[in-house]
Amino acid sequence: MGCDVSHAQQVTVLGATGSIGLSTLDVIARHPEQYQVFALSGFSRIDELLGLCVQHRPVCAVVPDEAAAARLRQGLATAQVGVEVLVGEAGLCQVASAPEVDTVMAAIVGAAGLRPTLAAVEAGKKVLLANKEALVMSGALFMQAVQRSGAVLLPIDSEHNAIFQCLPADYGRGLEAVGVRRILLTASGGPFRELSAEALHDVTPEQACAHPNWSMGRKISVDSASMMNKGLELIEACWLFDAPPSKVEVVVHPQSVIHSLVDYVDGSVLAQLGNPDMRTPIAHALAWPRRIASGVAPLDLFAIARLDFQTPDDQRFPCLRLAREAAQAGGSAPATLNAANEIAVEAFLQGRIRFPEIARIIAQVLEQQPVEPVASLEAVFEADRRARELSRHWLERQGR
Repeated sequence: MGCDVSHAQQVTVLGATGSIGLSTLDVIARHPEQYQVFALSGFSRIDELLGLCVQHRPVCAVVPDEAAAARLRQGLATAQVGVEVLVGEAGLCQVASAPEVDTVMAAIVGAAGLRPTLAAVEAGKKVLLANKEALVMSGALFMQAVQRSGAVLLPIDSEHNAIFQCLPADYGRGLEAVGVRRILLTASGGPFRELSAEALHDVTPEQACAHPNWSMGRKISVDSASMMNKGLELIEACWLFDAPPSKVEVVVHPQSVIHSLVDYVDGSVLAQLGNPDMRTPIAHALAWPRRIASGVAPLDLFAIARLDFQTPDDQRFPCLRLAREAAQAGGSAPATLNAANEIAVEAFLQGRIRFPEIARIIAQVLEQQPVEPVASLEAVFEADRRARELSRHWLERQGR
């Protein structure tokens, strides 16, 4: 794979047609002298990927199968744009680890993002991690690979990026050593924050996807509505910052202005604030340790006027409790949790189950599948496979 690499950083964007991918490309386009798109990937939105290829002129584009590749190649030929089209997981791993690439935005949603993200890590890239499932599924293996390869891992979730900004540069020595008492992970509470348990029984996928503050994909929007997104972020925070689950506390903050906080032993609490726009953490990580303009409007504290905080309700939103329990159990439990959640959310989006049944499926699968150590990626994927199988069996037994 050859190209004339300029002094600009070469960036691969995995998951380019999703909300994080599009925000990344928006920031990159604002700084053409500093960043250049090397590769883009897309899954189902091939026409959108074609448009991005025409606009950003990457060296490569990756699609899931040969049918999508033929469609994209035809569109590129019509547009007279020369882009090499690669296929499948092998193509993703290739553009994530290519020697020409400096930075990889890992923004593929779900378990599908794990192998290419790990390929970028093992190649020692600067990895902008928006795929939380990679750490949830294979935390210990993933962090060992980071240390072994010397990759730079920068969190993109607004909460983890906020924590990163609020920690001292030497936090790798251990949170206790740098005086951290606890990490406060903020949650918007999602669109159903005020709904009763009874009302949650009748909510629709459309309502679940109507997030009050953030523009996100459908799967992540449902995770936010169930608070599983916060549960996955709790597990991710434990791995990113080497923190036990007991040191990570979730705080519901409806305005989504404070993105997370770090509480220190001297009584100081540092917070990172900003408008709810993913271009802020993306620009921060792209330019780290410098700062660049992101296109995000300055925060107007007078317009906000107030900041509210609430304790999360584990009774109405049991997914958060299930995630914390999986974090404490360790081993294969987080991979099991994640896989069961992916199947349950898909069933909910298809109208096959009701919203509260998402947590019911996950709890059932966690109960049925024993926690095992995960010493290899194969063990992670085996736990993932079994959990999906158990989830599908539950749906079949219920006639869904």
